[in-house]
Amino acid sequence: MSLRRALLLLFALLLLVAAGVSAWAWHAYERPLPMRAERVEFRIAPGATARSIARQLQAAGIDVNETVFAVAARYAKIAQSLRAGRYELTRGTSLHQLLDKLRAGETLRERFTIVEGWTVRDLRTALSAHPDLRQDSAAMTESQLLRAIGASEPQAEGLFAPDTYVFDAGNSDLDILRQAYRSQLAILQRAWESRAASLPYESAYQALIMASIVEKETGQSGERSRIAGVFVNRLRRGMLLQTDPSVIYGLGERFDGSLRKRDLVTDGPYNTYTRAGLPPTPIALAGRASVEAALQPEPTRDLYFVARGDGTSQFSETLDQHNRAVTRYQLGGRR
Repeated sequence: MSLRRALLLLFALLLLVAAGVSAWAWHAYERPLPMRAERVEFRIAPGATARSIARQLQAAGIDVNETVFAVAARYAKIAQSLRAGRYELTRGTSLHQLLDKLRAGETLRERFTIVEGWTVRDLRTALSAHPDLRQDSAAMTESQLLRAIGASEPQAEGLFAPDTYVFDAGNSDLDILRQAYRSQLAILQRAWESRAASLPYESAYQALIMASIVEKETGQSGERSRIAGVFVNRLRRGMLLQTDPSVIYGLGERFDGSLRKRDLVTDGPYNTYTRAGLPPTPIALAGRASVEAALQPEPTRDLYFVARGDGTSQFSETLDQHNRAVTRYQLGGRR
């Protein structure tokens, strides 16, 4: 065989191999990736490499070759635009489509829920535990935090609206706090502007304090406005509010789950058994329904209520009626 013919054969063989490799690569690039479910979520950490992403995909149940993915990701220049966060793939997605999704940074938006009745301490603890939030407020004092979100109030309790907030992974926790603060101000302002006549509040802030008490005292959502009506009646008459949640809030970390007689008689700014009027600040984060109840309380002659033990309350107009209710529902009929 002549050298010329041998070279031609070698060239033809190389072309055949190249064509085979190209066909295999094209198939690997465009075929649907095998997945263990119809929808699969996976998470990419900040600074992730192509190979670490491939391992994350494998762990999530997406059958991808680590070397092939790394080579394809390098040529697709994924590293230059990669955004950390959660991603979702559906069955039928190809490697090509996956790389396009990563290059475009099509992350799933994250959610953070502020729960009605939380305190600011609960809120900050939950924020610090969220893996997708940048923890910018963690080392801040309360006053520093308030300045950072543009709040003028001296204390943070009650200033954040319970709701579910949507954000992109890597956003600052201050973004959530700022949004929740502005939302609570807007809710309070709207309710204040349409408030019932002759309420015993000197300011919208006092109404927010009442709303926080209603939030903590309400077992059934339908009772909010009636409970607000009881406390409004007591304020109008100059009666002590005598609300346990306020005393518990004042105890802070000293509260061990049991409220004792000594706690009720020991004076303090949040002890509504020893001090008349509202406590100095809200005692929790009140939801919209509690804010509206505080400013549109149910007209009632009730001055007392006691928990029945099933989540509802027994309301009473007189102390004698209340004492009988306490005997029945709290003492099991025992005197």
